[in-house]
Amino acid sequence: MGEFESSALGRVTVYSIQGCPHCVQAKATLGRLEIPVCDVDVGKHPELRARVKELTGRSTVPQIFFNNVHVGGNDDLQKLAPEELRRLVSLVKEQPLPADAPPLPEENRSEDTAGETDGAAELSLLLREMILKLFSEHLSADGKSVDYKGMSLNPAFERYCELAIQLQRLELLSLSREEKLAFFINIYNALVIHGYLRMGPPTNMWQRYRFFNYVSYLIGGEVFTLQDIENGVLRGNRKGVAQLRRPFSKTDPRLRVALPDAEPLIHFALNCGAKGCPPIKTYTPQDIDSQLRTAAEAFLENDDGCVVDSGKREVRLSQIFKWYKADFGGTDEKLLKWVLEHMGDSPKKTSLQDILSAGKTKVCFLPYDWSSNSSH
Repeated sequence: MGEFESSALGRVTVYSIQGCPHCVQAKATLGRLEIPVCDVDVGKHPELRARVKELTGRSTVPQIFFNNVHVGGNDDLQKLAPEELRRLVSLVKEQPLPADAPPLPEENRSEDTAGETDGAAELSLLLREMILKLFSEHLSADGKSVDYKGMSLNPAFERYCELAIQLQRLELLSLSREEKLAFFINIYNALVIHGYLRMGPPTNMWQRYRFFNYVSYLIGGEVFTLQDIENGVLRGNRKGVAQLRRPFSKTDPRLRVALPDAEPLIHFALNCGAKGCPPIKTYTPQDIDSQLRTAAEAFLENDDGCVVDSGKREVRLSQIFKWYKADFGGTDEKLLKWVLEHMGDSPKKTSLQDILSAGKTKVCFLPYDWSSNSSH
């Protein structure tokens, strides 16, 4: 790419802000044109915001200029006719920057670098938007089943795959706990679907084991399988079901990404592609804890998650509570207390309170529906 950059006489200027999915998409498209792109973050340089508004008459971002030709925002860029785009690219390659080129921040004058963004939160947001689009078109209203066939034919899925490749450039260590939770839950659920579309759904125990230890993304230069994301990152590097050792050894660089403790609420957000799993939703870092609490409440309110039988003084719970009992306190007593604390106010909660206060309560586990959540 270097030869184009050094031989081009002009530049593309993009005015953007961090965390804006349209800006990320525009920059990804411009990045493929092999011409110098100068990305100006007007969030960091508010003094330029007014200038851009004067030049364009718009206060939205991104605003894109080829030399001094204003193209508009991301939608305008994506809608350019191929011959018009070719004309603009030649303009930048062949014409030096005119005197009235759009302004750069003072210290940015010398760095005409291609504005590739490595913002993890930003890419996470963009992926979430793509995932949301796919889910809105191919997910049942209750989030429990997926039209995999329809999704595989949707051009948005191809765009999602292109974005997923950019995950390898992410700087994961800069993410906060909340950003990590939202990012890795969304990525896990999307990766399961991606794996299903590429390999077909696993149909027996052995295939499931292989699927979860094999289907992976390259994120920030390291490989993360589904197993690594769930047990390594989100459960604070604890052994998974039927695992003999922790996912990350002491010297594994991925250990630095792992959350310090197991986060029990993730179990109501991760969907492994089976009917017995919680519904699929996407999560945002801003209020991730309350979103997860809501997901747990809904899961427990549902009879696949929890059944309270007052007559038998028995509580029947999803297998999730058996497999990950350690995350919920490790004993039946602590598990029941956890369940009670995370239920929404409902008749079910009242019956559970009644049998718990009466003393001995039996805990057993419901059969898990492993059949595929495919809607066809």
